[in-house]
Amino acid sequence: MSRVRTRPTRDETREKLFESAAEVFEEHGIGAATIEMIAAAAGLTRGAFYSNFDTKDELIVAMLEDHVERSLQHHRELLVTHKTPADFVAALRASERGKHDPLGRAPLLHIEIILYVARAEKRRPELAKRLRARRKLAADIVVATTRATPVGDPAWAAAMLLALEDGFRLHRLIDPESTPADSFFRAVGELQKLLGRPLAPGRVQTSS
Repeated sequence: MSRVRTRPTRDETREKLFESAAEVFEEHGIGAATIEMIAAAAGLTRGAFYSNFDTKDELIVAMLEDHVERSLQHHRELLVTHKTPADFVAALRASERGKHDPLGRAPLLHIEIILYVARAEKRRPELAKRLRARRKLAADIVVATTRATPVGDPAWAAAMLLALEDGFRLHRLIDPESTPADSFFRAVGELQKLLGRPLAPGRVQTSS
């Protein structure tokens, strides 16, 4: 007779820590959050935390990495069946994001974490690596969804669109009353009208 597994796997433990960290960060702030708070919110011991991460900063970087990987996979899956800009944007707006991705559900926390990590110069190359991955996928989406009217420089178009999305997230963090949650999508729609041609957003978050 096979044994029933009762202890969580390493992946399950990490997912619990990601979820609890997001909750603690939003409630107490990233700087004030402690490892003890995060472990307690996850129903785990400090030992369980340290068996996965050496520091809070290491946990935060892992959360960003997990978020980017999930976002890339989500966008690739959508791109398989949605080949035009309008179709892709509609599918992206309607899709469920962040089911197992706390940063996908909390884009403002995502921006706060990026700013927190960016303050440490030694961590910036890790952020740059993830930014390059987002830009590469965004450029692929631009190419795939504008085959009828190709974009001259997909990489630069992707960079502009991601900067636009991140900028709206920052604006929403500063002034949510004047920056609706769908500001990025609305801006892309206005750009389509101004340029007289479709633009693929290449959105890699939604997020999360």
